[in-house]
Amino acid sequence: MLLSHGGEPSPTGGPVARWSVEQVLALAPDDASRKAGKRLGTAGPWSGTGRDGAGAVWGLCKGSGSTPYRTVVDTTGPACSCSCPSRKFPCKHALGLLLLLASDDTAFRTGEPADWAAAWIEGRRGRAAEQAGAATGGGASRGPADAAARKRAERRAERVTGGAEELEQRLADLLRGGLAATDRSGYALWDETAARMVDAQAPGLAARVRELGAITGSGPGWPVRLLEECGLLHLLDTAWLGRERLPDPLAATVRTRVGLPMSAEGAPVRDRWLVLAQYDTPDGRIVTRRIWLYGRDSGRTALLLSFGAAGRSPAQTLPVGATIDAELTPYPGGGQLRAELGEQFGTTAPAGPPPGIAAAAAPAVYGTALREDPWLDACPVTLRDVIPVPSEDGWQVADAHADSALPIAPAALSRPGLWKLVALSGGGPVTVFGEIGHRGFDPFAAWDPGEREEVGGRTTGGPVVQLV
Repeated sequence: MLLSHGGEPSPTGGPVARWSVEQVLALAPDDASRKAGKRLGTAGPWSGTGRDGAGAVWGLCKGSGSTPYRTVVDTTGPACSCSCPSRKFPCKHALGLLLLLASDDTAFRTGEPADWAAAWIEGRRGRAAEQAGAATGGGASRGPADAAARKRAERRAERVTGGAEELEQRLADLLRGGLAATDRSGYALWDETAARMVDAQAPGLAARVRELGAITGSGPGWPVRLLEECGLLHLLDTAWLGRERLPDPLAATVRTRVGLPMSAEGAPVRDRWLVLAQYDTPDGRIVTRRIWLYGRDSGRTALLLSFGAAGRSPAQTLPVGATIDAELTPYPGGGQLRAELGEQFGTTAPAGPPPGIAAAAAPAVYGTALREDPWLDACPVTLRDVIPVPSEDGWQVADAHADSALPIAPAALSRPGLWKLVALSGGGPVTVFGEIGHRGFDPFAAWDPGEREEVGGRTTGGPVVQLV
């Protein structure tokens, strides 16, 4: 099988977006391919797996015969070549290879491609170089490549639009029948709807539908919470259907929320980035690592995301409290918080906390962020001079100089980090970094107010204490 599905090669060295499990499954031509691909998405049937820095992956998959199938995928197309007899695009072996990459990229050796994969990869990249040379040399147009890319994007957009329209109808039927009735339907209703969104190549919509299923019967007041989340899902549907009328940053946010793959773009920002926090969260078969950074010179806050297989730590890690001299390239979208780490020029010693704001000002920060991304659960903020104190419903951080306080989010109440924060404060004010959202304030890191360090001839705040 040699299929490109209209895909055109991208120039070597261009930015390569990481594929998620949902995005890979959205490529499957049918349910049978999706199920077969899942079975091949582990390291067991594969050998000789490898990858390069420009988006190509390859591997040998054990089949029923004595000779393993040779599979190579260009993730920037996407396009694939496989020695199996299947006429589907992509075949189950290509899907399995991409699923393995999405869940465990450590299974791939980085380096030069195997001989059997090199010819196909070089052929694609050679065509890309010829097209680029024609466009820059003689002023010739890359019409065929651009036309193919537009057609792929249009086909994907049409499928997502069909999925959004179907989801709107299902939400209308749900409200017409009454939200309370969903408690009797069980999770099958949401699982089937989410599968339909995966078929429509909208993994972001599928993920939000599955979250609705977790709300049903989740405790007192669940119909109210379900209605709120249905409203946000309806807003995302209508935003996608009317995306041509949205401002460019908001339209990019909608594309990201729907689940379309995006790449970092724009001019890199070089700064001295303070590593504020680092923590992992399980997400199905993968682990997502979030690293928050603060630019000492630019005053910008940035988020780095990396992924690893369940039970394994993602490869990217930075020392919390340190300051790195590096370039970050932002992703498109409202707020542009997510970024990609580029060249690093060095690491410096800890230099104290970033500038913070009063607790009373934090809700306004979240409100401003919601204007750029209405589906945002929380946004980063640093609070200065706050004291953790108990309340009737749990804990809160109170302003040491004013009559105001923020509730601590329920997710933080069961973590040992809360008691670290209480012990660090000792009843006195501290500086705390975390996320503020509709559930309250979730603390991630705090700086010791009782110690001081000499860095570069000036006195700074004490060392950072991780709370997650």
